[in-house]
Amino acid sequence: MIKKIFILSFAIGLSLNLTVKADEGMWLPLLVDRLNYVDMQKMGCHLTAEEIYSVNHSSLKDATVSLNNATTNAFCTGSMVSDEGLLFTNHHCGYKYIQNNSTVENDYLKNGFWAMDKIDELRNDKLSATFLIYMEDVTGKILPFLNNNMSELTRSATIDSLAAIIEVETAKNTKYTAKILPFFEGNEFYMFVTQTYKDIRLVGAPPETIGKFGADADNWKWPRESGDFSIFRVYMAPDGSPAEYSKNNVPYKPKHFFPISIKGVKKNDFAMVLGYPGTTDRFMTSYGVEFTINKYNPTIIKIRQKRLILMDEKMDAHEDIRFKYLTKHFEISNYFKYYIGQSEQLEELSIYDKKFTIEKAFTEWCSKDPQREEKYGIVFKDIANAYKNMGKYIVTVLYYSEAVTRGIEIINYTNTFADLAKLLKQSSNTDSINKLAQNLAYTAKIYFKNYDIETDKKICVAMMEMFSDAIPDEFKADIFATIKNKYNGNIYKYVSQMYNKSIFANEDKVLKFLKNPDIKKLEKDPGYVVMTSIYAKRKEISDSYKNARFELTKGNRLFAEGLMEMDKEKKFYPNANSTMRLTYGKVSDYRPDANISFNYYTTLSDLMSKEDPLNPYFVVPAKLKQLYEAKDYGKYATDGEMRVCFLTNNDVTGGVSGAPVINANGELTGLTFDVNWEATCSPILFNQNYQRAINVDIKYVLFITDKYAGASNIIKELNIIE
Repeated sequence: MIKKIFILSFAIGLSLNLTVKADEGMWLPLLVDRLNYVDMQKMGCHLTAEEIYSVNHSSLKDATVSLNNATTNAFCTGSMVSDEGLLFTNHHCGYKYIQNNSTVENDYLKNGFWAMDKIDELRNDKLSATFLIYMEDVTGKILPFLNNNMSELTRSATIDSLAAIIEVETAKNTKYTAKILPFFEGNEFYMFVTQTYKDIRLVGAPPETIGKFGADADNWKWPRESGDFSIFRVYMAPDGSPAEYSKNNVPYKPKHFFPISIKGVKKNDFAMVLGYPGTTDRFMTSYGVEFTINKYNPTIIKIRQKRLILMDEKMDAHEDIRFKYLTKHFEISNYFKYYIGQSEQLEELSIYDKKFTIEKAFTEWCSKDPQREEKYGIVFKDIANAYKNMGKYIVTVLYYSEAVTRGIEIINYTNTFADLAKLLKQSSNTDSINKLAQNLAYTAKIYFKNYDIETDKKICVAMMEMFSDAIPDEFKADIFATIKNKYNGNIYKYVSQMYNKSIFANEDKVLKFLKNPDIKKLEKDPGYVVMTSIYAKRKEISDSYKNARFELTKGNRLFAEGLMEMDKEKKFYPNANSTMRLTYGKVSDYRPDANISFNYYTTLSDLMSKEDPLNPYFVVPAKLKQLYEAKDYGKYATDGEMRVCFLTNNDVTGGVSGAPVINANGELTGLTFDVNWEATCSPILFNQNYQRAINVDIKYVLFITDKYAGASNIIKELNIIE
């Protein structure tokens, strides 16, 4: 499942294939008319460039939404499907919010949820929907002030200063946000002007036996039969502006929403995906591939595997803990499996050798011209040295992020009180303090609803022991010296005492503290002491790592510049960076090797063949079986079959979960939710022969909503093209 969760990234870039195929590339919609439109027409697209991206008129961009969680920085894409703010995305994108709205008595993950009226729709704090207003090339406003003689620190500061001025001036007297980002490794710059809505309500979701059918067993694999969708609604203030949740808010009126085609997809149909891919590293060199295989991925895999084992033990033994930790387990396991696949495929597909071949060609090109040799000759030496220096810190950086600050809930949660501590030290403004304390009290109730102290304690001991064994003493927070000197190195004893005495392990104690917050009490709290120690050392190590990465920045930028100079006839596309992109291709079958061939779609019959009542991944709801046995598919069948998922060869990666799959006429045919196993290495190198996007068929989405759930109110909102 390709929901994008921001992680530490160490290289970004563009495709290194010297010949870009039509179905490769995550293109900026702003440039479609100039770079892609002719190719898209040849492939069967009937839309004009203006219908895809327009500033002055409604276009497909206005129906494509970036969904963001303010706490976890998890990104997905959503598709507007009605003039009343209705939004389709993936079930795994809505998973956290479905669970947050659930109780043991009303488990919406288990039973599904359907609001039969707007008054029944459920609030979701921290979830927002961001719409792109327009994008603009501002390279000419920044690049003239930069030169290769600048240090990378000076260059970065200059860019930030210029960008800030332009952003402020652009957003002044508007309700928009302006953000300038570098592209092609800092050779170009684009500004994105957006508007964000924060009142997003849950409208519908199938039970996870449908929405997550196959779960971890089938994740990143094909064939798939997941009904991976959920439905939300965007709300706005009565005057049309973004607003926090309020009962007075009204449904958002989008500039454009997708009509929905139930004509069905056929092999070789034109398919376009518009979404917000997270990050790609396609400019990564062979040095980066080696770094990924040997240091980055193995560290994450090892830590996450241990966390999952400990969670599984508790969740399998206690139903209440299973309920509390479903979302947390999913967020860890999803990309745990991804990193395993990526490492395997990087080696299986010889990505190191492919990168090395490109670098060899680049070196030969440079050597044929003295000026090129002078400018680009030491690029790979600088890149190699940067990765060497980064390698001194990366394992420690990952242990701090994956094992300690993310892995241990009490430390992560205590850090949310850092702003309160700062305010208590610096201000006597009781109104500001009380307001922040009230917000923390509200979030405490949400946090502790899904918290189990014994599970967290068990994971804390394991993570701190792993950290202590793996990390040199010079990189450890001073709290580890305390454990060694005062507790004879007994981590279990120290951790047990911390959980027994800290207010942050108990909801009642937290709420009591927030009624009368006191800085002295906060600073003496054992949980707070550990948190501040961990975060202080983490920052120190992270800063050292960032300094090492600065060495990489110049090398990457010059390499990108040189590649574009070396092949001036090629259409280059920038790496993904969570900004809107368009990718186009076709509905396609899948042949992982010469002896295996898979069809381009799966059916409800395929789903039934996997049924296993004893395996929670493959349980089939009774009503779905009844509909299948009666062949009661309504108008959603294709040639008498109920199709579930289909494949396209679109170039997608994490962040496009929930993105619309759009046909030649601009109609919605599916929602992207995953890629196949071979495509787990696609953020680093696109492979035309093997990469496939996995999409839930929109006809299955409507079938479940209509025939299974009986939510005809939702169906009536849609513009369905038969």
